[in-house]
Amino acid sequence: MSAAAGFKKHSVTMLVTTSEDVRARAGSCGFSAYVARAVARQLERDALDDVLQSTETKHGAVDEDEVAAIMARLAR
Repeated sequence: MSAAAGFKKHSVTMLVTTSEDVRARAGSCGFSAYVARAVARQLERDALDDVLQSTETKHGAVDEDEVAAIMARLAR
């Protein structure tokens, strides 16, 4: 597809074993689609890390004892 259709072609270099694993898992969706979804998920995780870091900077670190208490209440 062309860039006008919302896609842009890229060339990436990765370990042979990684490439083989992607090909094995990609199945009928194709190598590029698999890699594009993986990159999109990583970008989501990076954005979440940014939010968490910002929140911790603004409000301080999470109190692990408080988290443990909340988790114990949820487990009931």
